[in-house]
Amino acid sequence: MVCNLVSVATRVGAPRVVPARGIPYPTGDPSLAPAQERRWRRRLVQQALEALTTPVAEPTVFPVQEVGHD
Repeated sequence: MVCNLVSVATRVGAPRVVPARGIPYPTGDPSLAPAQERRWRRRLVQQALEALTTPVAEPTVFPVQEVGHD
């Protein structure tokens, strides 16, 4: 599950949680330059795919590496 409310997702038992950016823009960040936002989105999708292929026994959070602001 890609979501911005990680604590809720883990509390209800989502097996794999990938933190999104925030409430208004969960899968993007308009404060980033276009190229940085593309890198952020790519990392988010890559992390979600990695989470899907990782065996877990309990709710597990898979954080996404941050992209710096210019």
